[in-house]
Amino acid sequence: MKITILDDYQNAVEKLESFKILNGHEVQILNYTHKDNLKLATLLKDSEIIVLIRERTQITEDLLSKLPNLKLISQTGKKSNHLDIDACTKYKVAVAEGIGSPVAPSELAWALIMNTVRKIPQAIEAMKQGKWQVNIGSTIKGKTIGIWGYGKIGQQIAKYAAVFGADVLVWGSESSREKAVEDGFQKADSKASFFSESDVITLHLRLNETTFEIVKKADLALMKPTAALINTARAELIEHGALIASLKEGKPGFAGLDVYEDEPIYDGNFELLQMPNVVCTPHIGYVEVNSYELYFEKAFQNVINYINNNPTNIANPEVL
Repeated sequence: MKITILDDYQNAVEKLESFKILNGHEVQILNYTHKDNLKLATLLKDSEIIVLIRERTQITEDLLSKLPNLKLISQTGKKSNHLDIDACTKYKVAVAEGIGSPVAPSELAWALIMNTVRKIPQAIEAMKQGKWQVNIGSTIKGKTIGIWGYGKIGQQIAKYAAVFGADVLVWGSESSREKAVEDGFQKADSKASFFSESDVITLHLRLNETTFEIVKKADLALMKPTAALINTARAELIEHGALIASLKEGKPGFAGLDVYEDEPIYDGNFELLQMPNVVCTPHIGYVEVNSYELYFEKAFQNVINYINNNPTNIANPEVL
């Protein structure tokens, strides 16, 4: 079977130890994201199996209708709203789910918190320009770290915050707030108090119909002018246009971002990149060698199992 791996921006997949799992099979690797479904369908016309790198490509009914040879989509990590599972079932394309880990995204989120609050990237950039000590950052100790979403990543962030001497304030579902209390942390009495009391707010929610644009401009307006918003989850959790407008108005005063509504970004003039109070990273929360090996080993093993007529981790088994 012909296998295609999509969106390998960094030419990294062939260098992974787990890539050896596909030895002996015909493998095509695409290094660029193609958002034109006609062009992408042309590149994939002979592919029977495609391997997705997380959510970099949208798998829509329009695209699936142009891929009559496609039999399996093997996902690195869990399936999400980038993939139309009903359309996959309609076109008899099996979807194999992979595995995830909170370690790398948790560390990246904390790194963004540290860099945004301490203003490290701005100091480095100024030094490259021959300037010395152009700004004054702030420490984490004594601050209130607001965590919206107390799942695996949120729980890890809470532990980091405690080690750094910060207070933790959790918002989210009733069950997640109660879990936070069980773990010795505080829960916010209301969404309004969560936004107004936190010195840093970091988002760790899944994106779905109920969480789409769940953070409103009115929420951001409640934040302190000294506060920072960190988003390593999904850009669409925030109301369209609200973050840039709020940053310009000074509430919050800072942001650290790893996710954007339209990725990848190749435009150096992208507005958020031009804002001195914003630290941006190019969606690298899961882009780390141990995570890659974990994700791709499972994805490739699912491919081999399917080829050997022993499909595993199929999210829509009715197509088999």
